[in-house]
Amino acid sequence: MTFIESVLWPLTLPYGAGVHLRARAYRKGILRQRRLGGMVISVGNLTTGGTGKTPMVIWIAQRLLVEGKSTGILTRGYRGEGNASALTSDEVRLMQARLGDRVAFGVGADRFAGGSELAKRGVESFVLDDGFQHLQLARDADIVLIDAMNPFGGGHLLPAGRLREPPSALSRADIVVITRSDHAPAIEAAVRRDSDAPIFYARAHLESIRAYSGEYPGTESAEAYSRKLFAFGGIGNPAGFRADLREWGLDTVGYKVLPDHHRYTAQDVKAIEAETRAAGANGIICTEKDIFNLSGISQWELDLYYCRISLHIARELEFWQNVLAIAESRIRSRR
Repeated sequence: MTFIESVLWPLTLPYGAGVHLRARAYRKGILRQRRLGGMVISVGNLTTGGTGKTPMVIWIAQRLLVEGKSTGILTRGYRGEGNASALTSDEVRLMQARLGDRVAFGVGADRFAGGSELAKRGVESFVLDDGFQHLQLARDADIVLIDAMNPFGGGHLLPAGRLREPPSALSRADIVVITRSDHAPAIEAAVRRDSDAPIFYARAHLESIRAYSGEYPGTESAEAYSRKLFAFGGIGNPAGFRADLREWGLDTVGYKVLPDHHRYTAQDVKAIEAETRAAGANGIICTEKDIFNLSGISQWELDLYYCRISLHIARELEFWQNVLAIAESRIRSRR
């Protein structure tokens, strides 16, 4: 435990007590969940930071569309800013760009209100983004993602660690997906202490590298593979992005970490380009999510690239069959 963690550790006690009492109140029916009329599939995690929720939400929405289902995504947006965040949240804008008008979005802290509004427009299948702790809304399948690089947030609850809930909360999970790995027996064993849910694995798959000059989606480019690159990112898991870049064979010689959801300014661009030159790089690379926080900034002197990714789920057909079987069983039990 670091010095800062030891200082913050006493604060985990009231936080943990509150989390426990809240979950228990919903489990006992003291606090009642609100239920939408259609199928609700929740995607969430135990920790703060990036575990791959957004690619998983996109993957599930695409599967629902393939099956001809009217689909909506319920998301808090950044800081629960309400419908205005549909225009400003990087993750919402990324999902909208990928899925287009085939999927309806309910954005705001009150996911039940958002879902009810979408239901009036004919939506019958909902994906609840970052929903594991959003106990106010009932769900028919609970998918929990665990990042193999840091599965349990250092082992401490907020604010000393990154755990939103203790690992015992996995008892609520219907399916566990371990991301950034193909085989993690130690993590599986840890999960099995609290859950008998089926476990699957998933990794980020690089679809393409795209050159960006101010307009999304930019153009596909292979030039980045021959460049020395300086990477930057305002994302929840910068270490994961660095690891991905190495795995994808890109030559990175420096990295700048910015706060998650950072909205870039012209001054940021100048600073990033100065660090790029100082590192001896001749190109810059970031995540697709960062691109949506660079809106309106096109005065790059160096070439800028971003990674367009999708989620590859091992045994994906079995995974999807499990999700649907669990959800449909819960729906039948209510009839």
